[in-house]
Amino acid sequence: MFTGIVEELGIVSDRQHADGSVVLVIKGNKVLDDLKEGDSISVNGVCLTVTGISSTGFYADVMPETLRRTNLFQLKNGDKVNLERALPVGGRLGGHFVSGHIDGTGIILAEKKEGNARVITISAPEQVARYIIEKGSIAVDGVSLTVVKMERNAFSVSLIPHTAQFTTLGFKKPGDTVNLEADMLGKYIEKLLLNDAGNEKNLSLSGNRGGVQNLTKKEGVTYTLLREKGFI
Repeated sequence: MFTGIVEELGIVSDRQHADGSVVLVIKGNKVLDDLKEGDSISVNGVCLTVTGISSTGFYADVMPETLRRTNLFQLKNGDKVNLERALPVGGRLGGHFVSGHIDGTGIILAEKKEGNARVITISAPEQVARYIIEKGSIAVDGVSLTVVKMERNAFSVSLIPHTAQFTTLGFKKPGDTVNLEADMLGKYIEKLLLNDAGNEKNLSLSGNRGGVQNLTKKEGVTYTLLREKGFI
């Protein structure tokens, strides 16, 4: 689990290919503190496992599935990447909960300057766009950002100078690919609202009108049902 607060920019120092997969060798500094083999680390928002550590960086295996679904297949020697170690128990949650499991990739469509900020517009495939809301959270290349505008198949985010300086988003341009992870809260809500007509397991819910309401799972938890039972 991560927070989307990038700790430092790492540099890809080598790519080792084998049977359709890749071993990334990434130089870093701050993220090496207390880093151990087997630890999780976010690389451009992708949760990878540390398989080896050197005095200047770490190694991570990237399987074919990850290469197909993220922008890591585009990395080459010398490229910068966003790095974040896993959230420690009791640590500060400065961004939002980020799993490191990429939902899809988007393309930077446009950018413009607005005061001290850079506003970038990014395309979003349907499997990501369905969970995006204005003023909600989204991880772009592992960076926790607030959505300032949502369109049908695209959204905009605003970068403060600090974010632009210390993450890859500061030097990416229109046409570049970015990794997208929607806020997991929306996914859980959608799952709870899905109907399951074949399962009649009883559910007991306490409504705001008092008492316990008994429902069957075949009814599904819908907006209409919740309103009828007094929850909203």
